[in-house]
Parts: sequence; C-alpha cells; structure tokens
Amino acid sequence: MDALSEILRVVQLSGAFFVNARFTAPWCYQSPRAALAAPWLDPCAEQVVIFHLVTEGRCLVEMEGVAPLPVQAGDVVLFPRGCAHRMASAAGLPPPPREADLKRLLSSRPRRLAYGGGGEATRMVCGYLACDTRLARLLLDGLPPVLRVGLRGSAAGAWLESSVHYALADARTPRAGSAGLQARLAELLFIEVLRQHVHAGQAHAGWLAGLGDRIVGHALNALHQRPGHEWSLAELARAAGTSRTVLAERFQQLVGTSPMQYLTQWRMLMAANLLRRSNAPLARVAEEVGYQNDTSFSRAFRREYGQPPAAWRRSVLQQGWTEAAAASA
Repeated sequence: MDALSEILRVVQLSGAFFVNARFTAPWCYQSPRAALAAPWLDPCAEQVVIFHLVTEGRCLVEMEGVAPLPVQAGDVVLFPRGCAHRMASAAGLPPPPREADLKRLLSSRPRRLAYGGGGEATRMVCGYLACDTRLARLLLDGLPPVLRVGLRGSAAGAWLESSVHYALADARTPRAGSAGLQARLAELLFIEVLRQHVHAGQAHAGWLAGLGDRIVGHALNALHQRPGHEWSLAELARAAGTSRTVLAERFQQLVGTSPMQYLTQWRMLMAANLLRRSNAPLARVAEEVGYQNDTSFSRAFRREYGQPPAAWRRSVLQQGWTEAAAASA
C-alpha cells in the first residue's frame, strides 16, 4: 500500500457539506476562520480544513495577504489551515449582515443559501474535513494557505462532482446513511485534491512534496509498507535506490525531518490510533508499531504526546465521554 493510502487508512477523518449555495451577481460570501465555525461543524475536531466546490459560474477568492484568486465551475478551493476568506462575484464586495450568525447558518446541514443582485449565477458547495492536528501537520505542512485544483480534467473528478450532486439531492429528504454518504464524499474530494496537487508537481515542500519526489517517495512508501521493521538508513537508502547521504539530505530538505525521526512520528500516530480505538494491551500496541518492549515504547510516546500511553488513553476516553454528555444535554 502506498504512503498516502496507508495514512488515510490508519487515521480517521470526518467531514460533511455545510452550505449548498446559489448566488447571483453581485454577491459575496464570507467564510470565517475554521476555528470559529468548528464548535458547530465538529466539536471534537482538533483541526478543520475548509473547501468549496464551484459547480456553476465563476467567482473570486479574497484572502488577507494573498492576491485575488479566480475560480470557475469544476474547481475545488481548499484552505488547509482554515483561514478566513471571501468568495465573491467581484473584488471588494461586502458580505450580507445575516452571515455573521454562524450558529444559525450551521444549525442545519447542508444549509441552502440563495441571494444576490440577479446577475450571472454561481453555484457552490461548501464543506469541511476534521482531522487530528498531527495528521494535519504531516499532510498539509508546506501547502499554500489556499489551494485550487480543477476536477473536470479527470474521470475521477467528474465522478466526484456528479456524486456530490447526488448527495445534495439526497439530503433534501434524508434517508438512512445520508450523513455517512456526505462524510465519505468530503473525504474523497480532499484526497483527490491532494493527489492532483502531487501529480501536477506543485508541491515544493512538506510531506506531499516528498511523496512526489522519486527518491523520497520510494523511501516513504517503504516505511509505510513496513512501519514495524527495524529500518536502518542504509537499508532504506537501498530500497529508495540511492545512497544514505543523498536520501538523508533530500528527506530533510523536503519533509523537514530525518527518515528515522519521521518513522518514529508515524509509529506514534499509529499507536495513538490503536490506543484511541481499541482496548489492546500496551505490550501489543508496542509490538504492532515496532517496539520490542513497552518501556521503550512508553518513552517514545511520552516524548511525542507529553503523557505515557496509558494516561493518554484514559484522558482521551474521558474527553470523549464529556463531549458525548455535552452533546446529549
């Protein structure tokens, strides 16, 4: 299994569509910082990524410190760090005052919005993806604050766009599984954006840049295929078809850490996932992520998460119970 697929298999993502909009020029839609919307989108989320799929017409994306970005039908615009931004028919337009009430806007999903001056129409679907902070750091570091990818140039993109239309139609009269369908499509859109970004060679730094590099990509795939193996730098270099020096330099340059440090970080992410989702004993978790004894595993886990694994598991479970009780109150 390749590195991206392995990460997405191991680490849980969740998401949905929260706005289904039809705007007519002139219009402006204000999207606040994801952290402000998170309590109504996903109260349990550590990090929220926002995206918009434009299905008809065109518009501009405006964001502080970034030149206005034109987008058109078939484009997905992704905000990896959830920065505040505006989508508008022209530069400098103010959003309608009623959008300030986030709780009302997000109380039902997807919220149908329709407003504007009666001119050229633009349709878009707005969604989010919630993920673990460490996963976000791994996947999204090195990406620009806003990322645009066109879906209509690929068969997968066309299928995704038509599937989103189906999910939105289904949401009008929800049936069993409607929320799950939206969640999977939000995740698939996110994955396709990342895949196209790597394939186009637009990733210049970070984990995705490493994945797209011939040498570092081979090394990442090898580590993810056998994360419990006792890798040495020499053996990993052979798997990547290069020397230890070249691998170490390129890995550090693109991913921002050494191969062995990266392997430890990935093992700890795997361990956290096992601790959160199962009641497996610590010795078994340690063995599954490549440690011969739970003492060395506990030391490594504490360095990464600030707590021993048993204490971390208890705190995560307690947090889940507290959040569930608050949601049902």
